[in-house]
Amino acid sequence: MTKGKHSVITLITDFGMEDGNVGVMKGVIYGINPCASIVDLSHDISPQDIAAAAYVLRRAYTYFPQGTIHVVVVDPGVGSARRALAVQTAQAFFVAPDNGVLTYVLQELREKGENTRIINLTNPRYWLPQVSTVFHGRDIFAPVAAHISLGLEIDTLGEEIEDVLMLPPLALEMDHGKIVGQVAHIDHFGNLLTNIPGSDLIALGDRLTISVAQREIRGLRDTFSQGQTGQLIAYIDSSAHLAIGVVNGSAQQLLRSGVGESVEVTTSKDVSLHQEAP
Repeated sequence: MTKGKHSVITLITDFGMEDGNVGVMKGVIYGINPCASIVDLSHDISPQDIAAAAYVLRRAYTYFPQGTIHVVVVDPGVGSARRALAVQTAQAFFVAPDNGVLTYVLQELREKGENTRIINLTNPRYWLPQVSTVFHGRDIFAPVAAHISLGLEIDTLGEEIEDVLMLPPLALEMDHGKIVGQVAHIDHFGNLLTNIPGSDLIALGDRLTISVAQREIRGLRDTFSQGQTGQLIAYIDSSAHLAIGVVNGSAQQLLRSGVGESVEVTTSKDVSLHQEAP
């Protein structure tokens, strides 16, 4: 049996849990590194929703130990000419299709000035012997992640590249007394999570009006308990961005909103800005 190494590997997929595909990926990983620790970040990404997977990954990756390997398999182009990638950073490794699913992580790392090494996975020595055209999660991404977890240098996996596919940037405009952003993600509770950083709201002063889907919200709440059941509120989410929610309800259902919905923040005259609850 291959000598194992204790490494953390996370999984994000749109597979769900009904068909056993997630379990099969884990079986491949354990067959190569039986000492790996596998964490399921999410398998409930909506089918083919690359942007949602990118968002979930960006929110999660910094909370894992250095050297964690993050595997993302939301791959509507599986079996096509799209490339498969391994990315090495100072903090982590990422294994995913080249379809934009790493966009938000790579943008964040580049904004911080951190170096990244991107490898096009072309060396079949580290894949399974038989590769299906419809299940690269099992046949390419899982075994590559397992080999990395054993300490394999990523140069061995293929050739280094610089250009990767990126999702179109979310609109974010800041002007005197106004910020216009977008809904970037909708969570399990129907909260609308925006791309407007909470830190940028400070520039507007301590009185805000948030406009979304032809509705206005005055001020921010620290917690959901500060509102009444069914009330539409704005707050700073756990990733320090503006979010829209409904107390004991769903903002998505109430507003009939989706990803890409415009959100505008302006100064208001009568409501004070609350700070995020600890």
